[in-house]
Amino acid sequence: MAENLFVTGALVIPAAELRERFSRSSGPGGQGVNTTDSRVELSFDVAGSPSIPDTLRPRILDRLATRLVDGVVTVAASEFRAQLANRQAARDRLASLLRSASEPPPPKRRPTRPSRAAKERRLTAKRRRGETKRSRRGTFSD
Repeated sequence: MAENLFVTGALVIPAAELRERFSRSSGPGGQGVNTTDSRVELSFDVAGSPSIPDTLRPRILDRLATRLVDGVVTVAASEFRAQLANRQAARDRLASLLRSASEPPPPKRRPTRPSRAAKERRLTAKRRRGETKRSRRGTFSD
């Protein structure tokens, strides 16, 4: 499965920059669990990759800072019994992770103030609520 990883139209990770490691998966599967290396760990060096544009690199490094170990992001997949399915799941997960990390930040919120009518409505509602509570109070006679 030595294929390039398509993240976005502008970002394609060559297969040579991806490292796969296989190990025994945990969970159900009977005796086959003890013999097949179906768990996949897919690693990609974000900090040292020449395929990431220099404009995107700081954004991706910043957003994936908690997941990086020495500039390398690792994704594991072990939910399937077949190694091939786990390889595809790990590739999809890595592509999704890089896609969300490379998205541009949302536009800044323009601060607004409540209108005079909105302030008046809020104060009127507060007065009405206060009147309701005041009317519930009983007079205490000794």
